[in-house]
Amino acid sequence: MRIIISHQSGVPFYEQVKEQIKASVLSGEVPQGEPLPSIRQLARDLKVSVITTTRAYNDLEIEGFIQTIPGKGCYVKKVDESLIKEQYTAEVKTALAAAVRHGKLAGLTTQELHKLLSEAEEDI
Repeated sequence: MRIIISHQSGVPFYEQVKEQIKASVLSGEVPQGEPLPSIRQLARDLKVSVITTTRAYNDLEIEGFIQTIPGKGCYVKKVDESLIKEQYTAEVKTALAAAVRHGKLAGLTTQELHKLLSEAEEDI
């Protein structure tokens, strides 16, 4: 698993770490039961504070992606597909609501918004 921190991004470092680990877990690159680097080791490798990696790991644990075993480390949990779908659905709803608001501000019709959504899907 390779994590790259962008200093030019407006996204906080802990969020970048969290999202990249999450993507690695969801893609299967990091399988269930796989140990993650220690919080301190990851902080050293990425040249960020321990607070940054601690926040990322805590968020991942809350979201159900990893499990911390005291004295042993952090491990990838079995991914609950329904939980993942629920989380992504919520993110999609938020993103679509923002897109619709922007579209309405731009004077787009519902049909034009649907067309843009279809075009975006074709680009993937």
